[in-house]
Amino acid sequence: MATNPKKFFALGRLKTGERNKTESAYEDFLKVLQATGDVLWFRFEGVKLRLADNTFYTPDFAVMRRNGQIELHEVKGFWQDDARVKIKVAADSYPFKFIAVRPKPKKDGGGWQVEEF
Repeated sequence: MATNPKKFFALGRLKTGERNKTESAYEDFLKVLQATGDVLWFRFEGVKLRLADNTFYTPDFAVMRRNGQIELHEVKGFWQDDARVKIKVAADSYPFKFIAVRPKPKKDGGGWQVEEF
């Protein structure tokens, strides 16, 4: 009997403004960067971008770096195809730096794997 992989997925996104464990861990990382001055400001789900009629993308974090550059950070444990398409469309449509982060396994030293779009 084949196992349905979808049964392992959450039953939907958390309510607006609620963080999952990975997003909470990344927010703690951003707080450290803020304390060192590398990040001046950040906000969870602080920006909503229109990609097309009735199609929007809300990055997990809007981040302002020390030099004033705004970056939009997406935190993923794993990628689903639609999420990857949305961030690519947003990166092609808006003049922000888009960054996706995934936690590195502890056996590989921990931290965050970064992908720029």
